[in-house]
Amino acid sequence: MNELVTGDAVVLGLRPARLPSRALAIAIDLAVLLTVFVLLSIGLAVATVTLDEAATAAIAVAMFLLVLVGGPVAVETLSHGRSLGKLACGLRVVRDDGGPIRFRHALVRGAMGMVEILATFGVVGCIASLVSARGRRLGDVFAGTLVVRERVPAGRARAVPPPPPWLVGRFAQLDLSGVPDGLWLAIRQYLTRMDQLDAVVRDSLAEQLSSDLASRTGVPVPQGVPAAAYLAAVVNERQARDVRRVAAAAGRSGRAPVPAALPASVPVSVPVSVPVYGGLSGAHQADAHPADVRPVGGTTHAEGSTDGSGAGGQAATGFAPPA
Repeated sequence: MNELVTGDAVVLGLRPARLPSRALAIAIDLAVLLTVFVLLSIGLAVATVTLDEAATAAIAVAMFLLVLVGGPVAVETLSHGRSLGKLACGLRVVRDDGGPIRFRHALVRGAMGMVEILATFGVVGCIASLVSARGRRLGDVFAGTLVVRERVPAGRARAVPPPPPWLVGRFAQLDLSGVPDGLWLAIRQYLTRMDQLDAVVRDSLAEQLSSDLASRTGVPVPQGVPAAAYLAAVVNERQARDVRRVAAAAGRSGRAPVPAALPASVPVSVPVSVPVYGGLSGAHQADAHPADVRPVGGTTHAEGSTDGSGAGGQAATGFAPPA
């Protein structure tokens, strides 16, 4: 998968579409356009039967440009890059930086498409797509666009490991209102992927995240508590508060009651495309991002939820109690 990088140096999890899927989408679009073109031609032939040949030819050329060139341009502009064929194949046209296309992008693509698809029966477009590393045709190169896949297989996300039983409920009085969402996401991603990291990177990230979390809460990390276990316990406490808040709201609205407390383990699926908080450099990034970046839009399921109701050993929670 080729990585797309925005101007802010953010790697986007977009998968460029290849020739087979693009060819199928174009075939569907052409079938629809040709059907509309034939129907309009028959209607205009009946309506312009009294006109001379020059007027009839001018109307035919105008209709050809309007339907076979203006039609795709209008559809891609109004649908932000999703024609009927691309919608059926799960594709979308986006800018090189991943943003939605505008009229000028669709216009350049439509004008070039008349040459490389209609005039040459798709030969030029197929050759350009095969040569391009990201499957782009000439219209995409000149317009600065890319056709990407919207429907990709959803990867399996890992569950956040539960905290050790001896830490459950220990941070019930902790003030978590000052912790930003970005830090929560970074902590959850770290907890789901810490087994994949190098030991040195894992420990340094845990210390950094726990220090940031402690500075946001105003309470230092308790002595003798491992940084990773501290992070898991605080995340578990926040989840418990969220569940109690939802249960209270459901009780006031008369809906079915929700359990007011969380068990020791609450798996949370976190897409691996969330960047690690604070950023990594060099070899740290190689260790922290072993998996491909995946689109946010797919539904994933947690794998292997860990039961935290054991005796508190490392095998049950992933954290060893202090000596």
